[in-house]
Amino acid sequence: MPHITNEEKVRENRLRRAVARQGWTLVKIRRRDPRAIDYGKFLLMPPRGSGRGPLTIEQVEAWVVR
Repeated sequence: MPHITNEEKVRENRLRRAVARQGWTLVKIRRRDPRAIDYGKFLLMPPRGSGRGPLTIEQVEAWVVR
C-alpha cells in the first residue's frame, strides 16, 4: 500500500471541510486492492439519498469549485 504524503492528507482534509460546508460528506473508499477500479477514490455523500462516485481527488476539487 503506498504511503500517503503529508501534502495529500492536507489536501484531503481541506476538501472534507469544503464539502462539509456545502452539507455533504467526503468518504474515502477503503478498497485494499490496488487493481480495483475504485482503489484510492472518494464518494461524495449528500445529507439524504445516494452519493456520487467513485471520484478522483481532482474530480472532487472540481465539484467543490463548481
